[in-house]
Amino acid sequence: MISVLLADDQHLVRAGFRSLLRRDKGIQVVGEASTGDEAVRTASALSPDVILMDIRMPGMDGITATRTILASGLPTRVIILTTFETDDYVFAALAAGASGFLTKEIGPDGLRQAVRVVAAGDALLSPSVTRRVVGQFAHRPVAAAASGQSRLAVLTEREREVVRLVAAGLSNDEIARELVISPLTAKTHITRAIAKLGVRDRVQLVIIAFEDGLAGPLS
Repeated sequence: MISVLLADDQHLVRAGFRSLLRRDKGIQVVGEASTGDEAVRTASALSPDVILMDIRMPGMDGITATRTILASGLPTRVIILTTFETDDYVFAALAAGASGFLTKEIGPDGLRQAVRVVAAGDALLSPSVTRRVVGQFAHRPVAAAASGQSRLAVLTEREREVVRLVAAGLSNDEIARELVISPLTAKTHITRAIAKLGVRDRVQLVIIAFEDGLAGPLS
């Protein structure tokens, strides 16, 4: 059973998500929060598998709440809720450790699938989000260039190539076709890269790829 915490300041939004998730017998909403502070307290008390976290809430915002919850060491995974894909806070949410994001216009099946995907240890990272992250990094100095070192040096050449394709927004199947390998092999390379770099998921892989100069703006 996947346990879920709903964090949103709008009661009707929480009620709607709760109703949609209830239709999946493998998902249980175990708690709700209307502020970031309440989300932190409730997450600490319940340790849910997944939190659906709104960005804009009274007091502590969803990004700060996400950072606080994940820094505490809880195994919880966070999906950020936003009104539009172009929300200015999307990159900050991913950098805070969120495993992805959803727009509030998502359909019932998409919502339930998103919860299952993130609970299983994967991440929600669409090409549109990847492009937004690239745009953020277009105006930032490359960390590797500044330090003279690359965190990606611990990866094999093939693992680096796979990470580059992940950063381009490709799925496992698309990576497999690009490199003429099986989807399982692509997934294995990604899993090994995540372990070697000590990150949570492929979202964090993308951020490191941009910071270390492996990935650049998409055409």
